[in-house]
Amino acid sequence: MDLIKPLIALLAIVNPVGVVPFFIHFTQGFSREQRLRTIRVASFTAFLVVAISALAGLRIIEFFGISIASFQVGGGMLLLISALQMLQAQPAETRKEDVAEGASKADGGASIAVVPLTIPLLTGPATISTMVIYAQKTRHWWELGVLVGYGVVIGVAAFLALSAAGRIARMLGQTGINIMTRLMGLILAALAVEIMADGLVKLFPALGQA
Repeated sequence: MDLIKPLIALLAIVNPVGVVPFFIHFTQGFSREQRLRTIRVASFTAFLVVAISALAGLRIIEFFGISIASFQVGGGMLLLISALQMLQAQPAETRKEDVAEGASKADGGASIAVVPLTIPLLTGPATISTMVIYAQKTRHWWELGVLVGYGVVIGVAAFLALSAAGRIARMLGQTGINIMTRLMGLILAALAVEIMADGLVKLFPALGQA
């Protein structure tokens, strides 16, 4: 299995820099200690989502009797939708109702570290689909361990981006963040098409002979 593609896909989907404006908005009025705790919880939760998806995601879809080929096509479509959102400079997992929910929680003083900051803004269905698809391609236990290790990379990337949220926002500005989000979306679109094509060939072998 190509172990670089999963990491590229994860970084493109999660795109911690793209979540910076939401983090700044949700944590307005938080003390320094509250903001640091929110960053730690969000980063650790992002790691858990990636790790659990890699270790148990495949067993869950098998429990429901879903073939990996069907999941690849469905997951690829989901990734493509996320990529199209990113090409419009929106974080891959963002929905308006989730942002509104996060804003209301922030106003109420509740922690927004898990919902919606981590799920679905940082990680969500597209992230889970990606990990399940690549976990199915593993042939050795150490390859699965690498995928779990990528969860650590995502958690660290989220921690660093959110910790430097103020500096990133000042340095890049909204225009810079939008440009980066669109570039990540373009990469993700290409990976989504590849995943869908692989699933379609498995479902319809005649396509591979064309």
